[in-house]
Amino acid sequence: MDAKKNALFFWSCFSAVLFQNAHGDVSYSFPEEMKRGSVIGNVAKDLGLQTGALTNRRPRIDTDGPEKRYCDVNLNNGELIVADRIDREGLCGEKASCILKQELVLENPLELHRVSLHIQDINDNAPQFKEKMVSLEIRESADRGARFVLEEAHDADVGQNAVQQYSLERNDHFILAVDRNKIELVLDKELDREKYKEINVLLTALDGGSPQRSGTVVIHVSVLDANDNAPVFSQEVYKASLPEDSPLDTLVVTVSAADADEGLNGDVTYDFGHVSDEVVKLFSINSKTGEICTIGSVDYESTSSYEIRVKAKDGLGLSSYAKVIISVTDVNDNTPVINVKSLTTPIPEDTSPGTEVGIINVQDRDSEKNRQVRCSIQQNVPFKLVPSIKNYYSLVTTGQLDRELVSDYNITISATDEGSPPLSSSKTVQLSVADINDNPPVFEEQSYSAYVSENNKPGSTLCSVSARDPDWRQNGTVIYSLLPAEVNGASVSSYLSVNGDTGVIHAVRSFDYEQLRSFKVHVMARDNGSPPLSSNVTVSVFVSDVNDNSPQILYPAPEGSSFMTELVPKAAHGGSLVSKVIAVDADSGQNAWLSYQIVRSTDPGLFTIGVHSGEIRTQRDISESDSMKQNLIVAVKDNGQPSLSATCAMYLLISDNLAEVPELKDISDDDKNSKLTSYLIIALVCVSTFFLTFIIIVLGVRFCRRRKPRLLFDGAVAIPGAYLPPNYADVDGTGTLRSSYNYDAYLTTGSRTSDFKFVSSYNDNTLPADQTLKKSPSEFADVFGDSDSSPEVRQFLCFFYFKTHTRIIQLIHLQHNQDKFPQTVLNNLVPFLFTFVSASCFSCIPLHCQCSLFQNKVSATAPLQQKQLAAMPQFFFLFCNMVLPQASHAYLLSQFRLCSLGINNASS
Repeated sequence: MDAKKNALFFWSCFSAVLFQNAHGDVSYSFPEEMKRGSVIGNVAKDLGLQTGALTNRRPRIDTDGPEKRYCDVNLNNGELIVADRIDREGLCGEKASCILKQELVLENPLELHRVSLHIQDINDNAPQFKEKMVSLEIRESADRGARFVLEEAHDADVGQNAVQQYSLERNDHFILAVDRNKIELVLDKELDREKYKEINVLLTALDGGSPQRSGTVVIHVSVLDANDNAPVFSQEVYKASLPEDSPLDTLVVTVSAADADEGLNGDVTYDFGHVSDEVVKLFSINSKTGEICTIGSVDYESTSSYEIRVKAKDGLGLSSYAKVIISVTDVNDNTPVINVKSLTTPIPEDTSPGTEVGIINVQDRDSEKNRQVRCSIQQNVPFKLVPSIKNYYSLVTTGQLDRELVSDYNITISATDEGSPPLSSSKTVQLSVADINDNPPVFEEQSYSAYVSENNKPGSTLCSVSARDPDWRQNGTVIYSLLPAEVNGASVSSYLSVNGDTGVIHAVRSFDYEQLRSFKVHVMARDNGSPPLSSNVTVSVFVSDVNDNSPQILYPAPEGSSFMTELVPKAAHGGSLVSKVIAVDADSGQNAWLSYQIVRSTDPGLFTIGVHSGEIRTQRDISESDSMKQNLIVAVKDNGQPSLSATCAMYLLISDNLAEVPELKDISDDDKNSKLTSYLIIALVCVSTFFLTFIIIVLGVRFCRRRKPRLLFDGAVAIPGAYLPPNYADVDGTGTLRSSYNYDAYLTTGSRTSDFKFVSSYNDNTLPADQTLKKSPSEFADVFGDSDSSPEVRQFLCFFYFKTHTRIIQLIHLQHNQDKFPQTVLNNLVPFLFTFVSASCFSCIPLHCQCSLFQNKVSATAPLQQKQLAAMPQFFFLFCNMVLPQASHAYLLSQFRLCSLGINNASS
């Protein structure tokens, strides 16, 4: 084994020889059995290729047919290296020259270089004899010089490494004669059976390799009676042809040999000499007839010929040899094999026609005409096959590709040979078309219109635009945006916004039809390709009018801005034009259609107004009985839904001269008195609110100090039964109010409202006499504190409030006498404020001051009518029960009775 390794190292270092012919083919010679990864040569350097460009050109080794790939190319440096075990004996057998034909394929552009690998033999096999012992039977009468043929040894190696010589062990009777491939044992001394019945000699076969290898066989000679003749074949070489599709037991050839002896010495038997294992599996020989038949299927593509050594032997052991050469004839039994050597997928859709996208190799293992192949593809694809080098085809484009039309191609390649009958095969190649950004987004409509009502909410949806891009993935992703522009001097983005993903357009602001009726914007749809493509569309936005503007009266001027009076001649006849109301509406359409109507007038039958013109005319002739001062309230309505309106006052004086109208000044005086009344009401509310707030804060602070729940004070509330105001009654002698009571506040004559009733019941706040809680005065004082503490402060505040409050009520009463103050305020607000504030104040001042204050309060309101003060006792008693000390109840109630009697007497 060490010698074998040394030989391999020697060959790998020094025996690699390069041959290069004029056609760009290269040949390398190297020994067999080199280790995987061993360098055979540098094809890049030998072919003049740039090492840096090898990766792009994707070099690879292809073989003829389905043979193994025994070598490969290193893409980094272009070296040809061993990829698999190379055994010369297994590849080429006994052939003197062993050549492996490989093909180096380069792409971009396609190049094909034939690489011939000459496999050099190394002495890795020793000579071998077929049998370990050869038996010979020789009669003792054999003459000196008689020759006996021996089967030679077999060495799988070739050339110098094959069998070179034989040597025979030294003995007294035999010598060895070698003539080319014929080995004979020569009798050198006559035999004597009485001395030696059996003789054994050792035959050695030696090869010429380094180191030298050998093989031995023992020749066993049995000494017999005389056998004069050996079998003789009719031919030294037999030749036969055998079709590769021959069935089993097919007769290939018959060999025959004759023996001149008679009897047992003339009986000849046949057998194979030294043959390979493959021959033993495929053929058999009849030992009696010499017929050679098939016992297995032969394949022309595997082995095209067989050489068989046949031995004929007689009954006493004499033998002779002949050679049988069987040639296998080819039949068309192999279909073409289509191999895709290279395929570019996906293909950019902008690939120009004529671009190579794939390399196809077609192999047919048959020979001659049977291996000639025609290759084609279907006609409905933009591709074709162009014959290239040897059995290679280039798949090239023939037209412009469009992924949006066809994104994938299934190309069927068909190959048919020229055999009889022809055989064919097909293979489908799938090619995908890669998308490029060659299509801009396309809007579904040429233009868009959006309609929105004015006063819309910001953020409301107006419309949506949609664009489609037939490109794929990011090239087909559409993003929407507004093109920069101005609308009424402002950026369009302050009016509208568009959702970049959905194309929905939203309003950024509320639109006003009176300022902006329509405008146009441009929306851009852009894809995400590189470079991006875009398209624009115009969106027209129309603002529709809603009835959001009331009519504006131009004449007469609004109330308060000026005092407008129209003079009407006393001699005016019916239908005479008196004046005209002029109004406009900022809306449009039917929202701006105005109609006029007199809603109130001093004399409803005297004047009329044109529904659409606003002209005020007399309906009849003016008479002496008509009032000189005529006031008209005119309403102007539009035709919107809902309808909006405005009103104006028209003052008409029936007179021929302004000097005749002394009341003209009173009109303005009335207006001033009305304003004074409003000021008094506001002052009253402010003062009352301030004082009530102060009282609430004081009570809140006291309640916060409370540690125990507030209970009613000790003893039942008793009202003396002497005199009760109207609508009161003593029930069961306890003096309490009835469980349910309705309080009616009657309004003055001429009021437009209904009677005002208090429908709330006080039975939850009034305790029956038998269910009153017992509580001592000291505990009640703990809750509310000492009512006599800081009397100066409380008296000051109370007197300040009462003085102010009394003066305001007197002013209101003065206005009431002049019929300038609303009756509803007097009937409801004044009694309530009187009772509530009075009860609150009494809880904060000493007992001796309560009577005088109460009398002052009653005297201030004495001019009021009895019905207006009807509700005061009820409120007064309620608050007294809740907040006043028990000690002051009797005194206050007696004073209240006196005041009530005084009010009743004054009223009567």
